[in-house]
Amino acid sequence: MTEIKPPVAAKKPHSTTRHGITIDDPYAWMRDPGYPTVDDKEVLDHLKAENAYFEAQMKPHAALIETLFQEMKGRIKEDESSVPQKDGNWLYWRKFEKGAQYKQWMRKPVAGGADEVLLDEAKEAEGKEYFRLGGLAISDDETILAWSADTDGSERFTIRFRDLKTGKDLPDTIPGSLGGFVWAKGANTLFYGLVNENWRVDRVMAHKLGAPVADDRLVFEEKDQGFQAGVGMTHSERFIVVATGDNETSEAYLIPADQPDEAPLLVRERKKGLEYDVEEHDGTLFIHTNEDSTQFSLKTASLATPGTWTPLIAPNPDFYMTGVTTFADFFVVEGRERGLDQVEIHSYTGGKPRRIVFPEASYSAGLDENPEYKVSTLRMSYESMVTPDTVMDVDVVSLKQTVLKVQEIPSGYDASQYATERVDITARDGTKVPVSVVYKKGFRKDGNGPLYLYGYGAYGYAIPPGFSTLRLSLLDRGFAYAIAHIRGGDDLGQQWQLDGKLTKRTNTFHDFIDTAKGLIELGYAKPGRVVAAGGSAGGELMGVVINEAPELWGAVAAHVPFVDVLNTMQDESLPLTPGEWPEWGNPITDKAAFDLIRSYSPYDQVKTQAYPPLLVTAGLNDPRVTYWEPAKWVAKLRELKTDQNVLMLKTNMGAGHGGKSGRFDSLREDAEEFAFFLWQLGMVE
Repeated sequence: MTEIKPPVAAKKPHSTTRHGITIDDPYAWMRDPGYPTVDDKEVLDHLKAENAYFEAQMKPHAALIETLFQEMKGRIKEDESSVPQKDGNWLYWRKFEKGAQYKQWMRKPVAGGADEVLLDEAKEAEGKEYFRLGGLAISDDETILAWSADTDGSERFTIRFRDLKTGKDLPDTIPGSLGGFVWAKGANTLFYGLVNENWRVDRVMAHKLGAPVADDRLVFEEKDQGFQAGVGMTHSERFIVVATGDNETSEAYLIPADQPDEAPLLVRERKKGLEYDVEEHDGTLFIHTNEDSTQFSLKTASLATPGTWTPLIAPNPDFYMTGVTTFADFFVVEGRERGLDQVEIHSYTGGKPRRIVFPEASYSAGLDENPEYKVSTLRMSYESMVTPDTVMDVDVVSLKQTVLKVQEIPSGYDASQYATERVDITARDGTKVPVSVVYKKGFRKDGNGPLYLYGYGAYGYAIPPGFSTLRLSLLDRGFAYAIAHIRGGDDLGQQWQLDGKLTKRTNTFHDFIDTAKGLIELGYAKPGRVVAAGGSAGGELMGVVINEAPELWGAVAAHVPFVDVLNTMQDESLPLTPGEWPEWGNPITDKAAFDLIRSYSPYDQVKTQAYPPLLVTAGLNDPRVTYWEPAKWVAKLRELKTDQNVLMLKTNMGAGHGGKSGRFDSLREDAEEFAFFLWQLGMVE
């Protein structure tokens, strides 16, 4: 059989100069000049050759992939259904038909009556390689459904409308949306975000049903290229919220939901570094903000003077306040204490808050869907690394928890066979980094076990210690699975995020490497028996750690990895770049930022050395991490690496940032990753 050799990418002269530094980039040609259209034959041929190489390398492991896929599929209830939730005169829920890749969105009258299919995703996805629902919104009179979808992974959503009385689609169609949309009171005005030519939401528009989209009214326009706008609604449904911001600053406006033509009311003018979001109750604004502390606090204001804030709940050094939701008779504060989720019920008249208690030492919990304003129970979700997703109602007065549903695992699952723990690893600067670990009981910490280590560490996104049916395929084969809660996320508060961004960005990478070393010292594995994975900014993390500590990893999976950081952060035409400068720094205007980013940017720091086996994925239509970033990175790695380890690039030619969209297609990609790790650790059955 003829062996397929890895593709060797052409090198073409290309260089850029900034701050007196010239950088050669011989693989810059991989960016199609017509992007976001990608039709350059040389580019497509190269990506197809990489895909052919991936298929050839994985073909001998097809049986293992199929075994893993069937295991994963067997843990999914094919005719899964969510717990119905009341909203107005209807009960709403979602369900999968057996064998379906996509959901049906359902409702039925509270008073009794037949089930109605609001939207059948599978039907809408017919004949399409990709389908992703962007959102659903039902008009105040419960008669019109607005919904949006992306059909190629480019995150270019089109909003459509359906008459729920007749089931017929209305002619109104709004292309070019991104983000949420909300109805004003009544059933004729929809507020939505519209993108510009750089695919940034810079306008909030109001559409009147039946009117030409070209006549839609401009409600708000964002002039700062680094900010993106969006639209939502207070839980009281009294006000539409127009919010704008970047990764460190926010600004909000209010519009009475029953007077959609009124001019937006500014809550407080933007100020660099000030973040806030707004709720409302009986004419009082509730403002969740970091004005006084990175732990956040809660303040109130009147509608007459919305920018004058009065403290209500002061910052707490031990409690990181992540959100506030107002209800008719109480309000809920969510947050984290020592990195663990907490939910508190507060009275509007004061008094000590009541905290909902959860049973395990490590878990993930929070409010679930609670669409109604006046309620006596809260719908909540709970899970841990050993406890499947659990939906419960909590009585607001007694705090009694009533379990409504526990995630069903048809092939069987016994939680008593697994153990989870939370350990602290000391990083090189003395900071203690928490790690959540799960394994099957009997796992021996003698250094011989395989360890899967996952990390992200950016944008203040915390990785919860939640449940996954997928990882059981590894746990049952003897793996320990660990989540490193590294700086850059806000797992331990906003300061934890700030300590991993901009000039402190390298803390994120060091934390992950030091976490791996610490777990090795504790006996979870030995160098070369640790596999690591991350996606997007977590893919950047993978790129850095294989440059800096290649000897630790038995294999690495980098999904849609943000690896060409220096070039991307200098390209103002890309959708996300200007809004990303507060996270990474602006290398265009700031030489120090240029030098720092260049010092860790994975693509720029590829060197002549041995690298671990690598699986890299990309999406041709990905607007977040463009396909050429992983393609260029793989080409440069192939050129410079000194080892014989496998290096594969798989590009989804009809998908974007999230990979394939169908639930089973997505599972098969997970099976491919796990099979790759088992293959590289010599654990192929």
